[in-house]
Amino acid sequence: MTLAGGKVRPVYSKIARWLGATSTEHLASRRAQAELLFRRMGITFAVYGEKDAGERLIPFDIIPRIMLRSEWARLEAGLLQRVKALNCFLKDVYGAQEIIKAGKIPADLILKNSEFRPEMVGRPVPHDIYVQIAGIDVVRTGEDDFYVLEDNVRTPSGVSYMLENREVMMRLMPDLFAEHRVAPVENYPDVLLAALRSVAPLGSSGQSTIALLTPGRFNSAYYEHSFLADKLGVELVEGRDLFVEDDKLYMRTTQGAKKIDVLYRRIDDNFIDPEVFNPDSVLGVPGLMRAYHAGNVTLANAVGTGVADDKAIYTYVPEIIEFYLGEKAILKNVPTWRCREPEALRHVLANLPDLVVKEVNGSGGYGMLVGPRATKAQIETFAAKLTKDPNNFIAQPTLALSTTPTFFDTGIAPRHVDLRPFVLTGTNGVRVVPGGLTRVALIENSLVVNSSQGGGTKDTWIVDDSIFDAPAAFQSQSQSQSQLA
Repeated sequence: MTLAGGKVRPVYSKIARWLGATSTEHLASRRAQAELLFRRMGITFAVYGEKDAGERLIPFDIIPRIMLRSEWARLEAGLLQRVKALNCFLKDVYGAQEIIKAGKIPADLILKNSEFRPEMVGRPVPHDIYVQIAGIDVVRTGEDDFYVLEDNVRTPSGVSYMLENREVMMRLMPDLFAEHRVAPVENYPDVLLAALRSVAPLGSSGQSTIALLTPGRFNSAYYEHSFLADKLGVELVEGRDLFVEDDKLYMRTTQGAKKIDVLYRRIDDNFIDPEVFNPDSVLGVPGLMRAYHAGNVTLANAVGTGVADDKAIYTYVPEIIEFYLGEKAILKNVPTWRCREPEALRHVLANLPDLVVKEVNGSGGYGMLVGPRATKAQIETFAAKLTKDPNNFIAQPTLALSTTPTFFDTGIAPRHVDLRPFVLTGTNGVRVVPGGLTRVALIENSLVVNSSQGGGTKDTWIVDDSIFDAPAAFQSQSQSQSQLA
């Protein structure tokens, strides 16, 4: 919110005045009302492996994160570019594999990747679109620049919190909201539905049937699955509700079997079809891959997309963009050491206390080391893991992530944040909803924002430059020369 020296950034000027005129008691009251609304809505998640693994609320902070539309425009352009390139990459690695032949990425990094699906090689997908829904995690640094932290193109989650956060803020703070003329996110379900309809198999009728496949109510993201099905106006189904006949996918209904054209699946590859993947899976649908390969159903996202959000492949995304699009990457990657490379491994082992180390297929903040916050024993344990299996890890510097004001019982304090914008792709184009899910590390000095690790969320407001005191050019210059508070 503030520049070095304490001056408030123009984009936060109205928020600063509001906070200055609002008592701690009033903020606490608003937070309590927000929590009550979330409980009534049933917005919960579960953390696997904990003794107290019951459903819980994700903490919500009532002070919004704000970004100028001019700032958002550059970020949006980079996101569109990135997702287009990743779709090209997936089509290629399951097709001609030109990027491997050109020597741009080591073959084993793709072909021996645990998320690479040989079953998809030579099997085109409807309209050549592999990633219909992407969640790209970005962070901002002390230099006031955006970096992509990771790409989520398998079954990205969190959009329900983005939508519900906005609804709660509009209810609790209508005057503040109206004063900022915030870009809407409420049309996300309509944009998603249009994208899903557009990728129905060729020959499908204009009234294509769409369903959302969930692992069931014991899944940690079940709330989101049911929420999205309701918002989209589609059926929420489990594997037992579906069957395949004559290489077509059907849903059991009270009126009889109904053919499904598009399946928005929230189940990992390994569990979607016991005939092809895990034979013990009771979550998927026997024969689903037969229907998929026959071109009779579209899966969103496609099977095998996980190879594109592997953290080792992530390090090559700038090269992927240049290879397929002939363009320089608009958004930077976080500088990354590939521990599979001997020189990089030596550097990482020598500097573990200063680095963040992640498993290449890890997610949710699990399986990682944050060196500056780790104990000597944790560092030694990770050094042993790295030495034993360096191919499974990448390492990154601990960036000076930007902070936003966050409300606590003791007052307002800065906390580190990231942002997950959602990118939707269909034959009708590629769209980014203006905003996204801001995740906030509620623990002081923590860089881990994941809800499973104690993080919370904020509403993200994209606002017009014109409603603030300073012109956009002055703001951009000031921001580039000063470190964010």
